[in-house]
Amino acid sequence: MGMKRSHKKMILMLVDSLILTISLLTSVYFIRGFESNLNLQRFLISVTALLVTFLVVANLTKIYSIIAHFTDDKTSFKILVTVFISYLATFLINRLLYAQVIRRLPFLGFIFASILIIGSRFIWRLIVEYRPEKNRLPNAKKTLVVGAGAGGELFLRTVQKHRSDIVVVGLIDSDPNKKGTYLVGKQVLGNRRDIPKLVKEYEITEVVIAIPSLPGDDREEIVDICNSIPVSVYNMPSIEDMILGKATSKQLKEIDTVDLLGRDEVKLEQSSLADYFSGKTVLVTGAGGSIGSEICRQVSIFKPKKLLLLGHGENSIYLIHRELVGQYKGEIEIVPIIADIQDRSLIFDLMSRYKPDVVYHAAAHKHVPLMEYNPKEAVKNNIFGTKNAAEAAKAAGVAKFVMVSTDKAVNPPNVMGATKRVAEMIVTGLNEVGKTQFAAVRFGNVLGSRGSVVPVFKEQVAKGGPVTVTDFRMTRYFMTIPEASRLVIQAGHLAKGGEIFVLDMGEPVKIFDLAKKVIKLSGYSENEIEVVESGIRPGEKLYEELLSTKERVSEQIYEKIFVGKVTTKSNEEVAEFISQLPDLNERNLKSHLISFAKQE
Repeated sequence: MGMKRSHKKMILMLVDSLILTISLLTSVYFIRGFESNLNLQRFLISVTALLVTFLVVANLTKIYSIIAHFTDDKTSFKILVTVFISYLATFLINRLLYAQVIRRLPFLGFIFASILIIGSRFIWRLIVEYRPEKNRLPNAKKTLVVGAGAGGELFLRTVQKHRSDIVVVGLIDSDPNKKGTYLVGKQVLGNRRDIPKLVKEYEITEVVIAIPSLPGDDREEIVDICNSIPVSVYNMPSIEDMILGKATSKQLKEIDTVDLLGRDEVKLEQSSLADYFSGKTVLVTGAGGSIGSEICRQVSIFKPKKLLLLGHGENSIYLIHRELVGQYKGEIEIVPIIADIQDRSLIFDLMSRYKPDVVYHAAAHKHVPLMEYNPKEAVKNNIFGTKNAAEAAKAAGVAKFVMVSTDKAVNPPNVMGATKRVAEMIVTGLNEVGKTQFAAVRFGNVLGSRGSVVPVFKEQVAKGGPVTVTDFRMTRYFMTIPEASRLVIQAGHLAKGGEIFVLDMGEPVKIFDLAKKVIKLSGYSENEIEVVESGIRPGEKLYEELLSTKERVSEQIYEKIFVGKVTTKSNEEVAEFISQLPDLNERNLKSHLISFAKQE
């Protein structure tokens, strides 16, 4: 059993006290000569002042709360400050007590003490880092670490302290200047091209990628190299899992959805939004959903006066409310509201009571195959729910109303897309000069959102496959949850009324390629997990469009944001169509919806 932390701290304090005493004594003899007599009373007063001051200041700078062998530049600076203040205090006390003082003494003592105290820490660190790994198990896995940076250092230290079943052979890094250097006692042996040679030479059984910020393309290349040898490859697990011994070669940290995009994530400039949200009340419908909750997080960054979280599911609203209150308590008034947008009178009452300045309407049924089976529910939520929210906003004098829409609203062959297109018509049709400014925001599939394909793929991979793709030819536009929410917020800021905003999401991605990428980033080869076709589901299209051929894209009004010149029907036609919907049976309802949404 190891020594208690309090005992280690006490020993360290005694060692430092001894070093300070020796440094003061050495300084005195160094200046006055080693033949001179020591004034014992004066020396004892000085050393007492020095030690008391040092220990008091050390307690304030917390240098004893840092593990000795983790001493770094920041800790060394704290030690220097502590020693300097201690010698300065000792010098001032001597000035008060004695007529004559040696001015060089505190300077020399400071130099000696700093070198010895910091040096003792680094010597201990070297002993810890370079001591033989005698406690390693005989069958410990020989591991090669990718990344000689902060992630690699964290991994090495955790393995050293908590894992006897892993022995790190060395590191690789893309920086040629690091080759031959050491990190926590382990040498950088080369770069990623050297992996096959190193695996063979050192009989390595697994490779750990310890670079959290590594781009997806680079991560893929390393996985490809390891799969071709083959050798197990995985991302650095969480430190908690490593300490508990839960991390295995196939248990990975979460795949970063940005790695799956096939392009750089769009970062929208939002510096002007702080003034835009200042003093405002913001309402988000569907606030517990993937997009709605991220909109709430992004809006909260700009500190509006009040944020209203409206949702139908109490648990999801509870979770986002707890998260935001924990982060912004006292800065933003955050109000959880359990309400259904289908309840027209309640929505009108809430808009009238809270009078929000901005409404982000993210509440919707979005699952394409499910809505094929439940068209009446899709109509009630996506059409009548949107109508209630938008009309209530206009009646309450809301300044801006931004609806979250989808690329599935373009030439929709399915119920979900058709209901969202009708919802777009309702929202843009309500726009009126001098009144509430209405806009819709269209984007593609959102990576990692509830009901999206990536969580399904990851679940299938975890079970050992197969991964199912409905059709190998199918493509989709993809974006991340933060991208989607930032677009919604930026569009609300830019909206003048009646627009449909579209984000430039690059080229569409083949779902088959996405499946292979999820498999690869999970540390498996394509031979280990099979990808199979399952057949197109009800209402699905092979290809999605962001704008129809008639909806030509006008000028780019902001980086990566375009406005679609969307054709629409008259408000009278839309109102007449909506009034007929409750009376239609399910079969007629589907055909009427799709027909109406496509006739533009």
